[in-house]
Amino acid sequence: MSTNINEFKNLVDAEEFFDFFNLPYDQQIVNVNRLHILKKFSQNMAEIDEMSLHLTPEEKLAQYAFALQKAYDVFLESTPHEQKLFKVFKEKPKNVVTLTEITSD
Repeated sequence: MSTNINEFKNLVDAEEFFDFFNLPYDQQIVNVNRLHILKKFSQNMAEIDEMSLHLTPEEKLAQYAFALQKAYDVFLESTPHEQKLFKVFKEKPKNVVTLTEITSD
């Protein structure tokens, strides 16, 4: 694993993060869940940053690598809809009646 925090800060694409950390990934999984993996990774990184203020850059990168693997693994077993990481999945659509709301008298 590379240990350059400045190089890490310049990464953009999901594949760049996986390559940076030398983590294996299935391109199809990344293609389908790219934004969700990155969102979950971002949430995991925020937790690391909040809880681990005294880590060296190398230790922080090791934690980030684990966080990326964890984010990826979530979508091997789950779907974006189940994870509800984005606002669109959390809000109930307007002007929609669900089957559970329909009753017969």
